[in-house]
Amino acid sequence: MSILMKIFTWWEGATIGTLLFSRANGTKAGTDGLGNTYFGSKDGKRWVIYNGANDASRVPPEWHGWLHHTTDLIPETLPAPRAWEKPAVPNLTGTSAAFRPAGALERGGTRAAATGDYEAWSPEA
Repeated sequence: MSILMKIFTWWEGATIGTLLFSRANGTKAGTDGLGNTYFGSKDGKRWVIYNGANDASRVPPEWHGWLHHTTDLIPETLPAPRAWEKPAVPNLTGTSAAFRPAGALERGGTRAAATGDYEAWSPEA
């Protein structure tokens, strides 16, 4: 990323001002599997510096709980995930991996015919 993008844009990671503020006023709490870095301050504020696009759906549930003061435990000290738990996945809307149900234009655009249990409203009836 160019230095100009770091100075003037916020949607592809933190700006230089945010990085400097985080280093000066925050204490690093940890990082998650996606490379996001979490900070806390003495006055109780908590924030995240994203590794890549600023998308709140890229915060795993355990770090979300820490960010919103649901728990004061740093997620790295939490018990290991259960065998049935799936890893957190960012919101895939707008990507090629997004869910496309049958009948969606991206999957051919044909939907199942009506089953006959539907009757259209008519103002005369």
